[in-house]
Amino acid sequence: MLLPVLLEKLKEKKPTMTEALSQTLQAMHKSGCFTLIDVIEDVRAAVKNKVPLVRSLTLTWVAFCIETSNKATVLKLHKEYVPICMECLNDGTPEVRDASFSVLTAIAKMVGMKPLERSLEKLDDVRKKKLSDMIGSSSDSVLSSGTAPITTSGAATSARGVADSMSMKRSAASMLSGKKPVQAAAATKKSGPSKSTAAKKTDGGSQSKASAALEIEDVEPAEMSFEEIEERLKSVVKAETISQLKSSVWKERLEAIGVLKQEVENLTELDKSAELLIRLLCAVPGWSEKNVQVQQQVIEVNTYIASTVNKFPKRCVVLCLLGVSERVADIKTRTSAMKCLTAFCEAVGPGFVFERLYKIMKEHKNPKVLSEGILWMVSAVEDFGISNLKLKDMIDFCKDTGLQSSAAVTRNATIKLIGMLHKFVGPDIKGFLSDVKPALLSALDTEYEKNPFEGAAAAAPKRTVRVLDTASSVSAGLFDGLPREDISAKITPTLLKNLGSPDWKVRLESIDAVTKIVEEANKRIQPTGTADLFSALRGRLYDSNKNLVMATLSTIGGLAYAMGPSVEKSSKGILADVLKCLGDNKKHMRECTLTALDSWIAAAQLDKMVPYIIVSLGDQKTGSEGRKDLFDWLSKHVSKMSDPSEALPLLKPSASSLMDKSSEVRKAAESFMNEILRICGQEVVGRNLKDLPSPTLAIVSERLKLSTVHEGFSESVKMVTTSMSLPSKAGLKNNKHGLNDRGSNVGKLVSQRGLPARASVTMVSTQDPAQSQALFNIKDSNKEERERRVLVRKFKFEEPRREQIDELKIDLFKHFREDVSLRLWNSDFKRQIDGIELLQKALPSSWKEVIELLDILLRWFVLRFCESNTTCLLKVLDFLPELFDILKDQSYMLTEAEAAIFLPCLIEKSGHNIEKVREKMGELIKQMINIYSLPKLIPYILEGLRSKNNRTRIECVDIVGYFIDHHGTEVGGLMKNLPSVAALTAERDGEIRKAALNTLATAYKNLGDDVWRYVGKLSDAQRSMLDDRFKWKAREMDKRREGRPGDARAALRRSVRENGSDIAEQSGEVVSRPVAGSMISRDFGYADAHMDRHMVPRQIPSTSGPVDWREALEIVALGLPEQSVEGMKVICHELTQAADPESTLLEDLIKEAENLQF
Repeated sequence: MLLPVLLEKLKEKKPTMTEALSQTLQAMHKSGCFTLIDVIEDVRAAVKNKVPLVRSLTLTWVAFCIETSNKATVLKLHKEYVPICMECLNDGTPEVRDASFSVLTAIAKMVGMKPLERSLEKLDDVRKKKLSDMIGSSSDSVLSSGTAPITTSGAATSARGVADSMSMKRSAASMLSGKKPVQAAAATKKSGPSKSTAAKKTDGGSQSKASAALEIEDVEPAEMSFEEIEERLKSVVKAETISQLKSSVWKERLEAIGVLKQEVENLTELDKSAELLIRLLCAVPGWSEKNVQVQQQVIEVNTYIASTVNKFPKRCVVLCLLGVSERVADIKTRTSAMKCLTAFCEAVGPGFVFERLYKIMKEHKNPKVLSEGILWMVSAVEDFGISNLKLKDMIDFCKDTGLQSSAAVTRNATIKLIGMLHKFVGPDIKGFLSDVKPALLSALDTEYEKNPFEGAAAAAPKRTVRVLDTASSVSAGLFDGLPREDISAKITPTLLKNLGSPDWKVRLESIDAVTKIVEEANKRIQPTGTADLFSALRGRLYDSNKNLVMATLSTIGGLAYAMGPSVEKSSKGILADVLKCLGDNKKHMRECTLTALDSWIAAAQLDKMVPYIIVSLGDQKTGSEGRKDLFDWLSKHVSKMSDPSEALPLLKPSASSLMDKSSEVRKAAESFMNEILRICGQEVVGRNLKDLPSPTLAIVSERLKLSTVHEGFSESVKMVTTSMSLPSKAGLKNNKHGLNDRGSNVGKLVSQRGLPARASVTMVSTQDPAQSQALFNIKDSNKEERERRVLVRKFKFEEPRREQIDELKIDLFKHFREDVSLRLWNSDFKRQIDGIELLQKALPSSWKEVIELLDILLRWFVLRFCESNTTCLLKVLDFLPELFDILKDQSYMLTEAEAAIFLPCLIEKSGHNIEKVREKMGELIKQMINIYSLPKLIPYILEGLRSKNNRTRIECVDIVGYFIDHHGTEVGGLMKNLPSVAALTAERDGEIRKAALNTLATAYKNLGDDVWRYVGKLSDAQRSMLDDRFKWKAREMDKRREGRPGDARAALRRSVRENGSDIAEQSGEVVSRPVAGSMISRDFGYADAHMDRHMVPRQIPSTSGPVDWREALEIVALGLPEQSVEGMKVICHELTQAADPESTLLEDLIKEAENLQF
C-alpha cells in the first residue's frame, strides 16, 4: 500500500525531497520489506506515469535493487523487468532511456547476457552499441576495484575473477554485435595453466558452466591426470590391459591394444566412456608410439569410437587431430589415418575438422603433413560437399599456405582442392583467386576443365554428418556455396547522401565508390543493408547528366551480379526503372541498359524479369528503338531459360507489337515469337494466343503460320472490320483504342453466335440510347464465360492490368446502355457520379439484370477504389450497401469469381487514410456475410493482416474481433486463425498491437482460458501483454455483470446438448446461412441457368432441432461438436428410412452424396 504512494511522490521537483524518497525506497528493499517480484505491478504503473521524473527515478531504484540482490533472485524476476525496460528505451525523455539502460546493464552483470538475447534482437545498432559500452565499462570498474587487494595466496582466485569479468565483457559485446564469443571463451581457457590439479578441476568446471550458459560446446579439453583417467576407467577396462599398454615391449603393447579393442567393441554404453577412452589412448601408448602395428590398432580404435557413439565430443577430435594428421604423412599408416579423419567428419562435421587442420598443417615442420592433409581434404570435399564448410577460410588457406608453398607436391595438391571446389561452386571462385601468379592461374584453368561445374548435381553429398555442425553450416549456409560479404557497414549515410548531391562530380564519385565496394568484396555480397542503396541509385537513373545514368546502370548491373538471386527482393523493383532507360534515343544508353540486363539475368533468371518486361513493352515511352532492342535481347536469352514456358506471358504484348508502326519493331517481335514457337511448339503457342482480338490473332496466325488457330479466321476478320465502323462518333472521340478492342470483341461474338449479335451492336451504337433502349442488355450475356476469361489472383490484391481494363471496357459498352457506359467510362468524376445515380435509380426494378452483370459492376468498382477521387469513391460506397441489400433480399450469394474480383481490393483499400472512407468500407465488409459465407470470407481478411499498409492491418484485426464477438470463434474457422492475430502483438506499431490485443480479449471473452490453446507460440513479452489484457477484460466483464470469460460458451454447449441447435441459432453462435433446399424458380430469360445456382431461400431455424436431413447436413458442416451429434442422429434416421424400396428419399440422398461424404 505504501510503495505506490512513495513512487508517485517522486514527481516532487525539490532535490532534497527526491533524494530522501530514493533513500527510503532503497532502505525498504535492503531491509527485506518486499522483493522486486512482489511489486512488479506497482513498478509497471510507475514507469507509465505521465511525469518523466517518476519514470526515470523508478527505473534508477530498480537498477539499485537488482545490483543489491543475489543471482537467484534476479533469475526469477528478469523475465518481468526486461520487457518493461525494452519498452522504456522508446521513451521520449533521455533520462528515462538512460535509466532503462542502467537496469539492463545491472541484469546482464548479475546473470549474464543470455536473458537479454531475444530482446536485444529488436534493438537497432546504436542502442546495441550503447548497451555494450555500458556493460563493458561496468566490467572495467569491477576489474579496477578488484585488483588492489591481490595477495600471493589469492592469486589464482583473483586471476580467475579477472578472466571471468573479461569473458563477460567480451561475450556481451559479441552478443550485441550478433557474433558468438567462441574465441573469447577459448582465450579464457588458455589464459594460463594452473599449477595444482584442484585448481584445474575448478577452472574446468567454471568454464563448462559458462559454456553451457552460452549453449556452445566446450571444444578445448581440460587437463586430466593419467591416474584420474585410470581410476574412472576401472569398471570399463581391466587394470592388466592398461599396465600392458605402458609396457616397453612392443609385442605386449600390441596384445594389449588388441584386447582393448575387443573390450571397446563389447561395451553396450560406449557414449559414457568415449572421452575417457580417447584420453587413455592419447596417454598410452600415445601418439609417439614407434611401432606401426600398434599405431594402426590405436587409429582403428579411435575410428570405431568416433563412428559408433551417438555424440562424439569435439574435445576428443582436438585431442587426436595432431597425432592423426602426422600419421597421414606416413605412408604405412596413411590409409587408416584418413579413414579416421573421415569418421571425425561424420561425427562432428567437416567444418570443425578443417578449421582445426588449417592451423596444424600451416605450423607443422613436416611438409608431408601439409601435402597429404590437403589431398585428404580433396576426398573429404567430394564426399561431404561444401554445405558445412567455411569456404572463405578454405580459399584463404589455399591462397596463403598451399599455393605459396615451395614444395611442388603441396602446390599440386592445393590446385586439386581448388578444382574440386570449382565442381561445386562454379567459375565464381575465380574472383577470389585473381591475385594468384599467372603460372598457377594457368594450372588452375586446366584443373577447372577436369572438374566442370555440376551445380545441383554435385550438391548431394555422398556422406552425411550425424550431428550437424550448426555454427559452420550457418556461416557457410548460403545456397550458392561461395561466401558473400556483408557490405552494410560500408554503405554509410554520407555515401547515400552524396549520391543525391547537387554537384555532379560528387555524385559520380559516390557511384564509383559503390562499384569499388563491390569489387573489394570479390563481387560476392549479401543483400543486408542494400535497400537504401538501391533507393538512392534509383534517383540517379533519372539524372540530368546522361553519363551518370550510364555509370549508374553499370553499377546496378554489378550489384545484381554480385548479390545473386536475392537481388529480386532487395532491389525494390528498380528493374522497372532500368527498363525505362531503353526509351532513350541514344544508342550507347540503350547498350548500357542491355548490359545491365545481362548482369541481372545472370543473377535472377529471366522468368523473374518477365512481369517488368511486359510493362515495358506496353509502355509507349519505351519507343520503337527501345522495343526493338528489347525484343532482340529477349530472342537471345529466351532459349537459355530453365523453363521456356515462363516466357509465354510475353506472347500477347509481342503479338500487339506485330501491328507496330515501326517495321523494325514488327520484325524483332516476329523473330522473338518464332523463337518461342520453336521452343514451345505450335500447340502451346496457339492455346495461349486464342484470347487475342480477332484482327490481331489473324495477323499472328498468318505471320507465324499457326495451323492450330489459323482456320476460319479470314471470314471473322471481315465481319469484325465491318462491325468496327458501327460505333457512334461520340464513342470514337472518347477512346479510339478502347472501342477498337470492343469491335474486336464483337467480332468474336459474331464468329461464335452469328448475325444477331452484330445487329444488336448496331442498334446500341446508332440510335438514341436514352430514349429507345433499356439500361441493361443481357441478351447475349454469358457470365460463366466472363468469369473464366477474367483471371484474377485469389485473396491477394493486385492493381488491374492494362488488358483487364480493356476487357472491362468492352464488356461495359456491350451490356450497358451507351449513355450509361459513356458516363461510367468518362475521365470526369462528375460524369461518373451521374452514371452511378442512373444505376441507383434502376436498381430496385432491374435487380435481375444487375445480378447477371454483377461481375462487370464489381470490376468497375475496383477501378474506382484504385483511383484517388474521394467524391466518386464515397458515392460508390453509398451505392454498394444498397446493392448488397438487394442481393440479400433476393437470397443471392456471390460466386467465387465475383468474390475474387472484389474482396481483395475492398480488404486492401479498407485502410484508407480518410476516416470516413475507412468506416464505410468496414461496414461494407461486415455486410458481406449476408451475400458470401463467413468461412470463405475469412481467408481474404487474413490476407489483409499481411498487408504493407498498417491501417489495413488494423482494420482487418478489428473486423476479426467483430466476427468473433457476433458469431463466436468456432464459426468460419476463426479459432484456428487466432495465431495470425496473436503474431501481431509483436509488431512495432503500437496501434496494430492495441488492435490485436483487443481482438484477442474478445476471443478470451468467448473462450475463457481455452484461448491460450489457440494463440500459437508466443514470446514471454507477448504472453505478458496478453495476460494483462485478459485480466483487464475479466474486470470489465465483472463490472458489467457479464459473467466470467467463457461462461456463455459453456452454457451454450450445455443448452445444445439438452435442447438441440435452436439455442445456438438464437444466441448468434451460428451465423445465419443459406440452407440447401428447393430452388426458387425465376423468369430470368437467358441468365436463368446461372442465377439458379446462387439464389437460395433463407429459412428460419426451427425451435426443436433439425427438421430434416438437409438442415442436419448443414449443421454438421458447421463443425460444432454438440450440434454435429444432433445432426448426425437425424441423418442416420433418414438413411434408415431410405432403405425402404418404395421411398423416394433415396434419390435426394444420392444427389447430396458428395456433401454427405465430407
